[in-house]
Amino acid sequence: MSKHVLIAEDETFLADTMGKLLQKYSVRVTIAYDGKEAIKALENEVPDLLLLDILLPKLDGHGVLKFIQDKELEFPVIVLSNLSDRQTKEECKRMKVKHYIVKNDIDDDDLWPAIEQYLR
Repeated sequence: MSKHVLIAEDETFLADTMGKLLQKYSVRVTIAYDGKEAIKALENEVPDLLLLDILLPKLDGHGVLKFIQDKELEFPVIVLSNLSDRQTKEECKRMKVKHYIVKNDIDDDDLWPAIEQYLR
């Protein structure tokens, strides 16, 4: 049974790049381009992992995290964001985010190891 990752990322190129990377490792990928789509996807199927951007249209990543908490859904969340301020990171930690990655600090070679540890 292949693992399922939900990517919530409004930057199409980045979302597609991450999706292709995961598919190389036989991971099933669903992409949501805004927060509302992410919630719809979560209502349909709980993923093995969520890759979440904070700055999303329609509903931001904090709104998605609140939805996950309210519904008591249990799966790891990795935040991939350009926000690197301490307040955002602290808020995400409070919302049980497992890993926080600043987009500018990561390349494809770093991304898979960060993801893989949560898909075992």
